[in-house]
Amino acid sequence: MGPKVLVIEDEETMAEGLAYNLGKEGFEVSVARDGEDGIHQARERRPDLVLLDLMLPRVSGLDVCRALRQESNVAVIMLTARTSQVDKVVGLELGADDYLTKPFSLRELIARIRAVMRRASGAGVRHLGLFECRGLTMDFYARLVKVRGRTVELPPKEYDLLYTLATQRGRTLSREDLIRAVWSEGTGVDPRTVDVHVRGLRERIEEDPAHPEFIRTVRGVGYRFDDEEMAQSSRGDARATASGEAASSLRVGRAAADP
Repeated sequence: MGPKVLVIEDEETMAEGLAYNLGKEGFEVSVARDGEDGIHQARERRPDLVLLDLMLPRVSGLDVCRALRQESNVAVIMLTARTSQVDKVVGLELGADDYLTKPFSLRELIARIRAVMRRASGAGVRHLGLFECRGLTMDFYARLVKVRGRTVELPPKEYDLLYTLATQRGRTLSREDLIRAVWSEGTGVDPRTVDVHVRGLRERIEEDPAHPEFIRTVRGVGYRFDDEEMAQSSRGDARATASGEAASSLRVGRAAADP
């Protein structure tokens, strides 16, 4: 069978139409008609992608997205009749990968599904619930972290912080972004609290916390989990800097030795 898609949509005609057309495109489709069932099916079926309506009975689409992001990094495309820019921003900040406003064409939907899944396939995820990057592994369902085969016990907030950064790796997140994602109490949290937790997290997962490999500081902005390309670039820059410093020292030494 093809990639598994979970459609969470309460409108019967829309849900049936999506299931039928996606099935013709080679996807294995399941349907949930409310938010609570959607969360349950996501846990049971472990889909590759979720099409998530924003206006759902029992549990709203935004709350479903928040629940999914606490447990996995499954690709999520939000579907809604709402056109408010605020709704789109909130959905994306909660972790949705893309956003489609109804009505939309099947061709556009298929194109976006394939684009999102291509990005997800390169994001270090071998299967739903498992993240791997340069020796660091996260099992989202077990909330288990290993670094180079060694199990690392993380306090809850440090785990949530790592999850947020890792599932958006390559993207710089401000301290305010991290507060919204990790601390449910929101703006009452001092930004310095983020720095304290990042420092503790580095001490647990980094081989050399003073020269972090995974979590980089972006000066004046916040933090970023480096992907492989960024890590290679950083290592290259470090080697170039070291080489330049060595050459400079050699020139200075030679100058001092000249009569």
